[in-house]
Amino acid sequence: MQKQDHPWSGALYMDGRFRPPTGGGTLDIRDKSSDEVFAVAGSAEVSDVDSAVRSAVAAQRSWAATTYAERAAILRRAARALERSTEFRELIMRETGCIGGKAEYEISAAASELREAAALASRPAGEVLQTTHAGRFSISERLPIGLVGAITPWNFPLVLGMRVIAPALALGNAVLLKPSPETPASGGLAIALLFEEAGAPPGILQVLPGGQDVGRRLVEHPEVAMIHFTGSTKVGREIARTAGSLLKKISLELGGNNALVVLDDADVEQAAMIGAWSSFHYQGQTCISAGRHIVDRRIAETYIRNLTERAAAITVGDPLRQEAGLGPLINDTQLSRARRMLDAAVAKGARVLTGGTNEGKFFRPTVVVDVDQDSALWTEEIFAPIAPIAIVDGAEEAIALANDTGYGLVGAVVGSDVHRATEVARRLNSAMVHVNDATPQDEALAPFGGIGHSGLGGRAGGESNIEEFTERRWLTVSSVPAQYPY
Repeated sequence: MQKQDHPWSGALYMDGRFRPPTGGGTLDIRDKSSDEVFAVAGSAEVSDVDSAVRSAVAAQRSWAATTYAERAAILRRAARALERSTEFRELIMRETGCIGGKAEYEISAAASELREAAALASRPAGEVLQTTHAGRFSISERLPIGLVGAITPWNFPLVLGMRVIAPALALGNAVLLKPSPETPASGGLAIALLFEEAGAPPGILQVLPGGQDVGRRLVEHPEVAMIHFTGSTKVGREIARTAGSLLKKISLELGGNNALVVLDDADVEQAAMIGAWSSFHYQGQTCISAGRHIVDRRIAETYIRNLTERAAAITVGDPLRQEAGLGPLINDTQLSRARRMLDAAVAKGARVLTGGTNEGKFFRPTVVVDVDQDSALWTEEIFAPIAPIAIVDGAEEAIALANDTGYGLVGAVVGSDVHRATEVARRLNSAMVHVNDATPQDEALAPFGGIGHSGLGGRAGGESNIEEFTERRWLTVSSVPAQYPY
């Protein structure tokens, strides 16, 4: 894969074409396993944001006036093109450091987002309301918000970008996308090429890779009607402060400190498999990974042994060059953070049963017990393949410990008595809860989002997207002359 092979090399995507940024800057795109620079993207400046906004605002008016069938046809063509693409799998693997199965999941999930969004375009756009006024026709109609600014992360760049782009476009909006600098191709520029080939009109999708100044201008720009951000709670707070002062709609999908509760009647082997996937999948670098394993004392010894054996058996290496279960952490910053959190927990008395070592960014799956519950490893989002375990006595203690966090993204409960496990699940303070399954779950039709420190705004997925990417207008039409006293 050579740098010159890509139409988007060194470019931004503005007004329906790839072009160099105003200042001519570029972003190196690195293979996360080898650290090789295998492509370059354009690096936008603030002036590029202003130009892209003008173009997108103008294009959105015409796009909103098209029929739902025209919008849906473009989304379906994009889905077919994505599934035929030979580029995305390797791009995702190289940009994110993931295994092939994770890249294939992203492609499938993104295609599903496109198809479900195509169906969304034909949903009813309003409802007739009852009225006390004779001769009045009263309706509540749904209108596109306008220009949606999307700031997306590096961990699932294709599907998390498409989760915003597809429904927003289906409902008549334009989108200005700022992908993470770690994944400007699979998270942005290659998506733009996909829509271009699907026949999307110029201007409705703009893609501007860049730094914090680009994101800040996108949030602050008065003609950007909505900001959708997926990322850390810290940055989400900053965006909320800025957007709130501008009275701008926001949707924030933020971090999680998710609990996996293992009840005393759980099938321990099944529970450990669920636990391993929940904490180690894609190096633990997802907001819906399990950061806390809360296990009943009656089965704790067996669960810990089983989970430790599973962790020790996972291969770690370059997924493009060997069979591996896990690849590298995304960058040195994330590696340093994981090392710091683990080392601090060990200094407070935690014991590492397996893993805890790394060769460069390749971090071994790690199981930790006796973790001080005031340590960052227990209270903060980890974003590394580390599974901290706490032992509790009974379901009530498990529920209390699971809810002892400001986050509220996802939880999971494992137990043989499904009714009892479900009752426990319903008492967890999480926006999403899974019984007898892993914490990492996502479907295009399901309402995805968080509460508390894990999110602010609406939900992504299915019918929830209508609420997310449209606004209501009350419209009345009177067939008889109105009468007022003056």
